[in-house]
Amino acid sequence: MLTLTRAVRVFACAQPVDMRKGFDGLSAVVEQQLGGQLLKGDVFLFVGRCRRRAKVLYFDGTGLLLLTKRLFKGRFARPWVQAGAPSVELTVAELSLFLEGCELAGRWKLSPPAFEEKELAVAHAA
Repeated sequence: MLTLTRAVRVFACAQPVDMRKGFDGLSAVVEQQLGGQLLKGDVFLFVGRCRRRAKVLYFDGTGLLLLTKRLFKGRFARPWVQAGAPSVELTVAELSLFLEGCELAGRWKLSPPAFEEKELAVAHAA
């Protein structure tokens, strides 16, 4: 089970990925196609073309975790609806909804934007 805070950034690959790929293949996709860095602690979501399988790749500080889910009924949502973008950014809550089969996750923002420090300063000043 992943225990992630809202500060963790989640990126869904905006292209279908060959679900035969493992740690090394998906790491290469992160670095070469998405321009990401696994060792920063970001979470990366990959979905196969048929959308029955999804994989989550994550570095927890000691090693890589690869979570795989295969649906027996239905399909995962398409996270690659934004044309031209290499990835779609999700919140941790949206990732959870996505893995539970929510069809809206990855297509529309379902979570409010993160609170920023300057917003806190304005709120305290008032």
